[in-house]
Amino acid sequence: MPAPYNSVQRFHQMETLRNQFAQSDDLPFANLLTSQRVEQALREEKAVWSERVFTPVVTLWAFLSQVLMAEGSCRKAVARVAAWLVASGQQACRLRTDAYCKARKRLPESLLRRLACETGAELSSLAEVAWQFKGRRVLIGDGSTHSMPDTPENQAAYPQSRTQKAGVGFPILRSFFLFCLATGAALNAAFAPCRGKKTGENSLLRTLLDTFRIGDIFLADRYFAGYFDVALLFLRGVDSVVRGHQLRKRDFRKGQKLGLMDHIVTWIKPKCPEWMDPDTYAALPATMNIREVAVTIAIPGFRVKHIIVQTTLLDADFASRQELAGLYRCRWHVELYLRTLKITLHMDILTCKTPEMVRKEIWARLLGYNLLRGLMAQAASDLGAKPCDLSFKGALSFLEEIAPRLPYAHGDILIELHALLLIAIDANRVNDRPNRVEPRKRKRRPKDYPHLNTSREEAKSQLGA
Repeated sequence: MPAPYNSVQRFHQMETLRNQFAQSDDLPFANLLTSQRVEQALREEKAVWSERVFTPVVTLWAFLSQVLMAEGSCRKAVARVAAWLVASGQQACRLRTDAYCKARKRLPESLLRRLACETGAELSSLAEVAWQFKGRRVLIGDGSTHSMPDTPENQAAYPQSRTQKAGVGFPILRSFFLFCLATGAALNAAFAPCRGKKTGENSLLRTLLDTFRIGDIFLADRYFAGYFDVALLFLRGVDSVVRGHQLRKRDFRKGQKLGLMDHIVTWIKPKCPEWMDPDTYAALPATMNIREVAVTIAIPGFRVKHIIVQTTLLDADFASRQELAGLYRCRWHVELYLRTLKITLHMDILTCKTPEMVRKEIWARLLGYNLLRGLMAQAASDLGAKPCDLSFKGALSFLEEIAPRLPYAHGDILIELHALLLIAIDANRVNDRPNRVEPRKRKRRPKDYPHLNTSREEAKSQLGA
């Protein structure tokens, strides 16, 4: 039977974990990873074992620091734990990575997902009214893809593109994320291979419907403008604001007119698709009233662009045409959040060699992402800004410098470090650059190496011939 470590040791490790990410009882936004939440999650997910050094809390702390810090190797994570042990008056652990890698593998995937989703939901619920749209929570969603090491296990779960030769391409995972617009918190995610039935972004969204609450607003692009996606959310009391699909014909002379290029039309329920069960189809309304608004985007120096925004927000007094246009323009924030995850937090190319560890890596990065978003929300609240005004990369840079000192600070010094971190985060604001356009090109040329068009084993054998 595993022998749980004593309460004093557990408390000390929990405080180290919380201090690493500036978790303090007097910071309501930043205090997302409470001791009670971590303890309950560890207990309910049964993440307890007899390891003396890499206990569940220490492993979680090392894993989070590994995925957030610039040097993300297992060797660096073990060195960080060893330094903490010596500074705490304990014996240093072995500097080999095998014990840590085994402990990380024992962490349940459900534990990381639970903590990531709970911290995201908590941060979203604490959002100030001024950050929301008419006092309502707005969720934005979009999909992406991720590459990972070319191992047989990863290839079996997330096959590479059919257009690539065997041994040349890399496994690809498709993901769909739901974010809170007000705070940038990641609320939930779903994953699937890049090919096959029920692996598209619409299918992944339908697996996350329980994330929505009554009164939420879903903001997305025209990929989610179909009848069934809008109706399934409407049944849950969730409104949609999405760009209208280009294949749907519109005539603003028809329907209930609300204003210039603003009217309400009636959609008729299509036939039951193959992926939907008869009971769910029967529960959907036979018709739906949809508001369509024409938005004109006129930027000096660019061609005038006309888009259609469709929504279930039918009351023009609640949301005017201009307000809907402004809300839809905020959809671009999801692209910034995804860029933060993939580029700043290095989720574009994952590093783990098995599908289970790949998913754990994603959930660990989302948990660390939410903890840092909590610090940014605290800084914005204290200093009268909005979270979207602050730079995530700048906040991460300051955390990397201050975090190593937090586990060893106490009393007034710890409070001063927390205050310094918040001030530093607020000082690094994003410049206001409206209608910014940049070419998607690189000035620096890559090294002129030929591409590897065969497997690495075949290329090595050719070199040895």
